[in-house]
Amino acid sequence: MLKQLSFISTGRHADIGSLQIFRILPNRYALAVGSFVFMDYFPNLQEQTISSQENEGTGAHPHRGIATLTYLLSGSAEHFDSLGNHATVHSGGAQWMNAGNGIIHNEKISIDPLHPQIKPHGFQFWINMPAQIKLQSPEYMTFQNNDIPRIILSNQAGYLKVIVGEYLGVVSIVPQYLSHFLYHIHLNQGQSWSITVPQKIECALFLVNAEILANGQKIQMAEFAEFDRELGEINIQNDSNEPIDMLFFGGETYTEPIIAEGPFVMNSKSEIALAYKEYFAGKYGEIKSI
Repeated sequence: MLKQLSFISTGRHADIGSLQIFRILPNRYALAVGSFVFMDYFPNLQEQTISSQENEGTGAHPHRGIATLTYLLSGSAEHFDSLGNHATVHSGGAQWMNAGNGIIHNEKISIDPLHPQIKPHGFQFWINMPAQIKLQSPEYMTFQNNDIPRIILSNQAGYLKVIVGEYLGVVSIVPQYLSHFLYHIHLNQGQSWSITVPQKIECALFLVNAEILANGQKIQMAEFAEFDRELGEINIQNDSNEPIDMLFFGGETYTEPIIAEGPFVMNSKSEIALAYKEYFAGKYGEIKSI
């Protein structure tokens, strides 16, 4: 039985400085997909030529109660935070930060010096943490392209990168506190890929380029599509004249209350108030250098 598409949508502009950003999630139809409560997409269409030394990044800002995950198709992401972490990931890599009970960070998205001819292109997700994790100490990890497991699809149809979660017994090294998954699927011209999704699992895809047929329905470049929660199969067919790239993600429904305000995602309004109070009291620390 094929799963049904619940809706198809596109993002809205939410630019940061010179970086062109489209906010994909939340949207008018969905506040979350599994534990993914936020998704920003920055395409490589903008005339962005600044280097990491020439830009101020997203600006220092706090988080609490979530993990942020930045995944790069191309470009570099340089990270600074109030724990003293400083690292850069390159094309194909990811950086993960559990904000825990409060952290301040800044992120600079720029051209990858290893691939200077390609503009920055990628995503940032916020992953909601279970209540017992939200007040743990923050932590940060980087994953370069070679750190992320890659599976060659059957019949040389393409490849699948397991960014978060598990696929066919291959497990990502990105920390996971809830049952969720995030895959980057590269599908060659004329090829197909399918997956059977259990009942009550929320799942969605985002198509980076060209167009595909998802269970017979056309999905076009930069469109986000969510599926129903019934047991069923999703079949992706690439009938375009070029390889396609898409992200497929989801997981079990987050069952605890979700209260989101600004950069904080907690389980009650009082927890949000405390998050702001402790931030303004300086308890998240500060970034020493940038």
